[in-house]
Amino acid sequence: MDDNRIREIVGRVKSKIRITKVVATRSVKGKSGDFFAGFSGGYESVQEDGAGPGKDLLDVVDDATVVNQGMTLIEARIAHYLVAMQTDIAAHECALASNAISAPDCDRAVKSIRSNYKKLIQMVAQKEIEDT
Repeated sequence: MDDNRIREIVGRVKSKIRITKVVATRSVKGKSGDFFAGFSGGYESVQEDGAGPGKDLLDVVDDATVVNQGMTLIEARIAHYLVAMQTDIAAHECALASNAISAPDCDRAVKSIRSNYKKLIQMVAQKEIEDT
Protein backbone atom coordinates (compact mmCIF):
# COMPACT_ATOMS: atom_id res chain seq x y z
CA MET A 1 0.00 0.00 0.00
CA ASP A 2 1.48 3.36 -0.95
CA ASP A 3 1.80 6.38 1.34
CA ASN A 4 -0.97 8.34 -0.40
CA ARG A 5 -3.46 5.49 0.08
CA ILE A 6 -2.49 5.18 3.76
CA ARG A 7 -2.91 8.95 4.25
CA GLU A 8 -6.32 8.77 2.57
CA ILE A 9 -7.49 5.95 4.84
CA VAL A 10 -6.15 7.61 7.98
CA GLY A 11 -7.72 10.93 6.97
CA ARG A 12 -11.09 9.28 6.38
CA VAL A 13 -10.98 7.50 9.74
CA LYS A 14 -9.85 10.66 11.58
CA SER A 15 -12.69 12.67 10.08
CA LYS A 16 -15.25 10.17 11.39
CA ILE A 17 -13.90 9.73 14.93
CA ARG A 18 -16.23 11.21 17.54
CA ILE A 19 -15.25 11.35 21.18
CA THR A 20 -18.16 11.44 23.62
CA LYS A 21 -16.27 11.60 26.91
CA VAL A 22 -13.07 13.25 28.12
CA VAL A 23 -11.27 12.14 31.28
CA ALA A 24 -8.35 13.81 33.07
CA THR A 25 -6.61 12.88 36.31
CA ARG A 26 -3.84 14.61 38.22
CA SER A 27 -1.84 14.05 41.36
CA VAL A 28 0.23 16.50 43.35
CA LYS A 29 2.97 14.95 45.46
CA GLY A 30 3.81 16.69 48.69
CA LYS A 31 5.57 16.07 51.97
CA SER A 32 2.24 15.11 53.53
CA GLY A 33 1.23 12.67 50.79
CA ASP A 34 -0.21 12.55 47.32
CA PHE A 35 -3.38 14.43 46.38
CA PHE A 36 -5.48 13.24 43.46
CA ALA A 37 -8.21 14.84 41.41
CA GLY A 38 -10.07 13.38 38.48
CA PHE A 39 -12.79 14.84 36.29
CA SER A 40 -14.69 13.46 33.34
CA GLY A 41 -17.01 15.27 31.01
CA GLY A 42 -19.54 14.11 28.48
CA TYR A 43 -20.26 15.96 25.28
CA GLU A 44 -23.87 16.59 24.23
CA SER A 45 -24.67 12.93 23.71
CA VAL A 46 -26.89 10.24 25.07
CA GLN A 47 -24.95 7.06 25.67
CA GLU A 48 -26.63 3.68 25.87
CA ASP A 49 -25.55 2.13 29.15
CA GLY A 50 -27.10 -1.31 28.74
CA ALA A 51 -29.28 -2.37 31.63
CA GLY A 52 -27.52 -0.10 34.11
CA PRO A 53 -28.85 2.97 35.91
CA GLY A 54 -30.93 5.22 33.70
CA LYS A 55 -32.00 2.46 31.33
CA ASP A 56 -35.65 3.34 31.87
CA LEU A 57 -34.94 6.95 30.87
CA LEU A 58 -33.28 5.90 27.61
CA ASP A 59 -36.44 4.07 26.53
CA VAL A 60 -38.22 7.41 26.06
CA VAL A 61 -35.35 9.14 24.26
CA ASP A 62 -35.80 9.36 20.52
CA ASP A 63 -33.22 10.19 17.87
CA ALA A 64 -34.36 13.84 17.71
CA THR A 65 -33.21 14.33 21.32
CA VAL A 66 -29.60 13.46 20.55
CA VAL A 67 -27.96 16.76 19.67
CA ASN A 68 -24.51 15.50 18.83
CA GLN A 69 -22.87 12.10 18.50
CA GLY A 70 -19.47 13.29 19.64
CA MET A 71 -16.57 15.63 19.11
CA THR A 72 -14.07 15.89 16.33
CA LEU A 73 -10.47 15.19 17.30
CA ILE A 74 -9.72 18.93 17.51
CA GLU A 75 -12.77 19.53 19.71
CA ALA A 76 -11.77 16.56 21.88
CA ARG A 77 -8.26 17.93 22.35
CA ILE A 78 -9.62 21.31 23.41
CA ALA A 79 -12.18 19.67 25.70
CA HIS A 80 -9.44 17.54 27.23
CA TYR A 81 -7.29 20.61 27.89
CA LEU A 82 -10.23 22.39 29.55
CA VAL A 83 -11.01 19.40 31.77
CA ALA A 84 -7.33 18.72 32.49
CA MET A 85 -6.77 22.35 33.48
CA GLN A 86 -9.59 22.18 36.02
CA THR A 87 -8.23 18.85 37.27
CA ASP A 88 -4.73 20.29 37.73
CA ILE A 89 -6.13 23.28 39.60
CA ALA A 90 -8.32 21.09 41.83
CA ALA A 91 -5.39 18.82 42.73
CA HIS A 92 -3.30 21.82 43.76
CA GLU A 93 -6.19 23.24 45.79
CA CYS A 94 -6.54 19.88 47.57
CA ALA A 95 -2.82 19.93 48.35
CA LEU A 96 -3.23 23.48 49.69
CA ALA A 97 -6.24 22.50 51.82
CA SER A 98 -4.15 19.71 53.37
CA ASN A 99 -1.22 22.08 54.05
CA ALA A 100 1.02 20.10 51.70
CA ILE A 101 1.83 23.24 49.70
CA SER A 102 1.72 26.90 50.67
CA ALA A 103 -0.87 29.41 49.45
CA PRO A 104 1.74 31.34 47.41
CA ASP A 105 2.94 28.08 45.81
CA CYS A 106 -0.65 27.15 44.97
CA ASP A 107 -1.34 30.59 43.50
CA ARG A 108 1.82 30.41 41.36
CA ALA A 109 0.92 26.92 40.18
CA VAL A 110 -2.65 27.93 39.27
CA LYS A 111 -1.48 30.97 37.31
CA SER A 112 1.08 28.86 35.46
CA ILE A 113 -1.47 26.11 34.78
CA ARG A 114 -3.99 28.59 33.33
CA SER A 115 -1.32 30.21 31.15
CA ASN A 116 0.04 26.90 29.83
CA TYR A 117 -3.37 25.46 28.99
CA LYS A 118 -4.40 28.73 27.32
CA LYS A 119 -1.36 28.38 25.03
CA LEU A 120 -2.23 24.76 24.22
CA ILE A 121 -5.84 25.66 23.42
CA GLN A 122 -4.75 28.56 21.22
CA MET A 123 -2.28 26.30 19.40
CA VAL A 124 -4.91 23.64 18.64
CA ALA A 125 -7.53 26.23 17.67
CA GLN A 126 -5.05 27.92 15.32
CA LYS A 127 -4.27 24.57 13.70
CA GLU A 128 -8.00 24.00 13.19
CA ILE A 129 -8.32 27.40 11.52
CA GLU A 130 -5.32 26.72 9.27
CA ASP A 131 -6.65 23.26 8.29
CA THR A 132 -10.07 24.59 7.22
